Amino acid sequence: MTSQTKISDGYSTVLPAEIRKKLDLTPGDILQWDIDNNSIIITPRKKVALLDICGYISVGGDAVVDKKRIQSGE
Repeated sequence: MTSQTKISDGYSTVLPAEIRKKLDLTPGDILQWDIDNNSIIITPRKKVALLDICGYISVGGDAVVDKKRIQSGE
């Protein structure tokens, strides 16, 4: 599937409807942007609820390290 969008004056763009529907993306979901050899790789991540992350944070651990680990999908 190939889609095109235009970057607006405010550097925004629209996520094409067919991609949103195919990947079941909704407001609040996160798009992670990476660059690989002059190509943009966009990876969707679903928003998570508190119950989804219970047990991810270690007691007495480093909250910043834990947050980065969770955000990277580890």
